[in-house]
Amino acid sequence: MALVACMQMRSGPDIAANLARVDALVERAAGYGAVLVATPENTTLLTTPDKKVAAAEPLDGPTHRALGDIARRHKVWLLAGSVAEATDGDSTRCHNTSVLYDSDGTIVASYRKLHLFDIDLTDGTRFRESAHIAPGAGVVVVDTPIGKLGMSVCYDLRFPELYARLVEAGAEILSVPSAFTMTTGRDHWHVLLRARAIETQCYVLAPAQEGPHGGGRHSYGHSLIVDPWGTVLADCGDGEGLALAEVDRARVAEVRRGMPVAAHRRL
Repeated sequence: MALVACMQMRSGPDIAANLARVDALVERAAGYGAVLVATPENTTLLTTPDKKVAAAEPLDGPTHRALGDIARRHKVWLLAGSVAEATDGDSTRCHNTSVLYDSDGTIVASYRKLHLFDIDLTDGTRFRESAHIAPGAGVVVVDTPIGKLGMSVCYDLRFPELYARLVEAGAEILSVPSAFTMTTGRDHWHVLLRARAIETQCYVLAPAQEGPHGGGRHSYGHSLIVDPWGTVLADCGDGEGLALAEVDRARVAEVRRGMPVAAHRRL
């Protein structure tokens, strides 16, 4: 078994301030003995779309060097839930990219968000993520000390076929760093995360943004860790903090052996 931590924070427009909060919370998680720490979507920058695109960096940029240094100093694997990654040849958009660093601070995997949040809700909530984010084009599963990790970001959560692909590629744990709105979080967050855990028989790590960010934007919080049976092991509730739980690969194997849904699939 291995202890994991899902960070809950309130990112804003100041990259240095956001990195300082990540550093402090990773230090706290490492003090508890966490092997892997996961941060939310938009970890290092949560601001207006134009400022996000303007601040986007390649994966060898200064923000990534800072994140790698945090992982190295605290001797943890660090999943940076998502950062703004510069695109090739498109100055109007960037990628929303989840990046995994090992305990030496080296990038071992990155995943570009596939499904973009273009919505118009009856409460007036409106997003057009595709106006400033370029979608990714593939699935990512990577070996880690806690098991095989399948990567995703936020709105991806609503597309179960992605998670079926991740399981086919060997995933035992799923990461879903997010910044759910208050409306969608209240009605859908727990339900969707537990459903993905149950149907894939995976652990789900769901670090989340929380609270007001300015401009009328408010994130739901409730960072969760869910086991392969769909049991919520940890829930951050409101406010900054950490969701902590142990992940056991043997539990994944046990659940899959008792109810072998992958072998029973007909479609």
